[in-house]
Order: sequence, then C-alpha cells, then structure tokens
Amino acid sequence: MTSPGEAVELTDVWAAYDGAAVLEEINLTVYENDFLSIIGPNGGGKTTLLKVIAGLVTPLRGTVRVFGENPARVRRLLGYVPQFSNFDRNFPITVFEVVLMGRLGRTGLVRRFSAEDREKALRALAAVEMAEFRDRPVGSLSGGQQQRVLIARALAGEPKLLLLDEPAAGVDAPRQAGLYELLQKLQAEMAIVLVTHDIGAVSAHVEKVACLNRRLFYHHSREILPGELDAAYRCPVDLIAHGVPHRILREH
Repeated sequence: MTSPGEAVELTDVWAAYDGAAVLEEINLTVYENDFLSIIGPNGGGKTTLLKVIAGLVTPLRGTVRVFGENPARVRRLLGYVPQFSNFDRNFPITVFEVVLMGRLGRTGLVRRFSAEDREKALRALAAVEMAEFRDRPVGSLSGGQQQRVLIARALAGEPKLLLLDEPAAGVDAPRQAGLYELLQKLQAEMAIVLVTHDIGAVSAHVEKVACLNRRLFYHHSREILPGELDAAYRCPVDLIAHGVPHRILREH
C-alpha cells in the first residue's frame, strides 16, 4: 500500500503582528487525507496558522510547503473557509452564484463561467446537501445553511486541501453533528485542517488533534496527552465526558 504524501509541511515557522509573536517555532506535517483539528485559546494563533498554510500570511522565518510547493504556486489546490461573517440579507445573490465564485481560481477573473464550471458548482452543492436551495437568496438561509454554502464554494474549486476556521460557530448542535459528518465524508478526497474551540464536538469525528497557543503541541493522534491542554491554555484544564462523573473544575 502506498504511503500518503505530505499535503502540508511547516518547518520552524514564526509569525508576528505589529512586532508581537503570534506563532513560535511551528513544525507541522499534514498528510493527504488527514483530518486534523486545531484547538486552543483565543489569540493563540489558530487563524494565523491557517493563513500561513494558505499563503495569505508570510512568516517571519521558516519554510511552508503545500504539496511540496510554495502555497502561492498551488493555491488552486486549496479551499479556504474563513470564520463565518453574516451576509447582507438584502444583497441580491443566489446560493448558486456564491458557489460558482469558487471556480474563479480555476477560470480566472476575465473568462466566463463554462458549462463545466456550472456542473462543478452543482456537484459541490449536492455534496453539502444544498442543491435544492440553489436559486434561493443566500441571505434567506439559516446560519448553518450559509456555512454549508461557503463550504460548497470552497469545494467547487476541487481542492486537495480544505482549511476551515470555526465552521460550526453559530450553528446549533444537531446541525453541527451533520457538518462534522459531512467533513468525514470529504476526507476520502482531500486533507482537512479544522480550527475549532469545541473539543467535545470534534472528538468523535476527527482523526488527529493539535493544541496551539503560539507553540504547537501535536503528536499525530486524536489523543491529548496529560499536561498538553494545561500547557496550551496556560492554566489547569479538565475534560468532561458526558454521562461519566468527572471533576468539572479545579483551582484556577
């Protein structure tokens, strides 16, 4: 059986905003068809890490390779879903038109969308179970439905690496479970890196978990070793398993 190739490789990556370090000495390898969740406190650098991988932020030092290349050279292979922002509900754009914009990385800004582009957009909508909403104004959808549309927009570009920043924020619990199940299905076709605060929700779905607070704590497993959460959050942290008696808090 052929070993999976490397989708992402970061070596000694540092990044800063306004002179303040946001990422320090990041070493990370993500393999093809990995499903990695990155957790950590606010301000810990999670969004910055995704932007570094996507080539949207240039690190102070270190090397970033996506499928063996500089991210800027393989951007067509990346799908990026940023943190959710509310649509202007009065903006006149349909679900299908939003998803079709995901083809711009393949077509460029000057060429008209082809029949193939439209077919790919429809397939992406079907993949997220939103095809029946194709002609609806996107502003009329619920938050969870809008998130699925944004994922479909990323999928329309046929990525080999999908980067998602808090995709379940503002989505109710039943729809969160459906979203994570969708991502599990997509894993067969691409590597997925998911940033989230919700440890419990992803524990049953992701393969691997990393903790990030400027520095990365990661050992290619979904298991979180004792002390890693404390080190990442810089305070004592207890995990709670539903239905099993646990101490909820210890002295902070």
